[in-house]
Amino acid sequence: MEDEILLTKEGYDKLVAEHEELVSVRRAEVAERIKEAISYGDISENSEYDSAKNEQAELEEKILKIENMLRKGKIIDDSDLTGEHVNLGLTVKVLDVETNEEMEYTIVGSTEADPFEGKISNESLVGKSLLGKAVGDVVEIQAEVGVLEYKVLEIRK
Repeated sequence: MEDEILLTKEGYDKLVAEHEELVSVRRAEVAERIKEAISYGDISENSEYDSAKNEQAELEEKILKIENMLRKGKIIDDSDLTGEHVNLGLTVKVLDVETNEEMEYTIVGSTEADPFEGKISNESLVGKSLLGKAVGDVVEIQAEVGVLEYKVLEIRK
């Protein structure tokens, strides 16, 4: 599939739930706001109407984006993941060799990345560098702040 979007099962389920919410709940709310704004009379100078129409356009754009992601999405089959090597859908614990700090990352597709939750993209500098590595491997990552050196301590589902 061209331009496929890699997703974990969890990420796919979140997209489906968000799509359902936007289509079944938010669309109706925005339509109601538009209907209410129209009831105020002349829509040519009606800021509530303009605001609701803008919200509707943004909502429809978001729905289309999610539908495209679901259409192009490929769910990572975690039954194929042995945990011997870092791969999408797996969590990896690394040791920063310089600072002796341990960090844990879950490698996910770019659409699911959330660094604040420890989810990093397979396309990010760190994620890309860790892919395919095994426990005990040391990875040197050329970053803007200099060379980062991480040792893979653990890989798990």
